[in-house]
Amino acid sequence: MARQREFDLDTAVAAAMDVFRSKGYEGTSMRDLAEATGLGSGSLYAAFGSKDGLYLAALDLYRQRYANPIADLMRSGENARDVIREMFVSVVDEIARDGHRQACLIIGAAMERAHNDLRVAERLQSSTQALQLAIYDVLAQGQLRGQVPADRSAADLAAFLVTNLQGLRVMGAINPDRVALMRSAEVALQTVFAPTT
Repeated sequence: MARQREFDLDTAVAAAMDVFRSKGYEGTSMRDLAEATGLGSGSLYAAFGSKDGLYLAALDLYRQRYANPIADLMRSGENARDVIREMFVSVVDEIARDGHRQACLIIGAAMERAHNDLRVAERLQSSTQALQLAIYDVLAQGQLRGQVPADRSAADLAAFLVTNLQGLRVMGAINPDRVALMRSAEVALQTVFAPTT
């Protein structure tokens, strides 16, 4: 019986995550969440304590479904440029498929909640740091193989790439044009992998 309840809660969090992505935290009402999850407000409060509790659960699920796979992708090849480019392609393809329907939950949370909710800020920092560390590992290995200029800081380059990646998500919410987004991604790649003079 407990197994069934756990499955139902996971399904509810996934449905809530989609609503938060579409409407943002402030724009989402408990009625919206009840309709999306198929659970009454009382059941949602019993399971998550509050709208905040459900939002935090949605952030955790978003990291599991979207951020973690990108970090895993970083460990999938030996050519640093190819691996980093594949990360950009994966994110740009996701943005282009989604169109204007749903924003990145991490970007939305950063704009809407991180400045006044420490729990949200900590989750965003954790997700961003995990991605940045995965990129750093690729770049550091790339330096050892001669694929990345050795006179640059792999940590600084990783931070630069994460900033660009999140910038693509913001711009994609404004105009999800795959060609334009990939042009920006290619500029970031050229910046990181171009030999220094």
